[in-house]
Amino acid sequence: MLLQGFNSLMGFVYLGLLIFAIFCFVDAAMRRPDAYLAADKKTKQFWLIILGVVVAVNIIPMGFMLFVIAGVIANIVYMVDVRPALIQVSGGGGGGRYRGSSSDGPYGPYNGGR
Repeated sequence: MLLQGFNSLMGFVYLGLLIFAIFCFVDAAMRRPDAYLAADKKTKQFWLIILGVVVAVNIIPMGFMLFVIAGVIANIVYMVDVRPALIQVSGGGGGGRYRGSSSDGPYGPYNGGR
């Protein structure tokens, strides 16, 4: 009975990894190719190939945990390093953060001496 519960738990883990891989692939596909070069990252084609292979590895159960672990590492590198750099270069994705205005100085908004 314990082994059956472990198998269902691992099924949810694999499903979560698949959803994470698909999200990374779709996000990489929607970014502009010149943003990758401006952010000094590898090319868009490179990331689409890597993340596409990760999706394929998660869809087709090969039984090699090494491929799954390498895929998780590739997804994490994309999410932690590449994606924030692409967002910063593109100027989008404020996500509710304070973006400021053109009249803001280094210590906050400049109100013209009022």
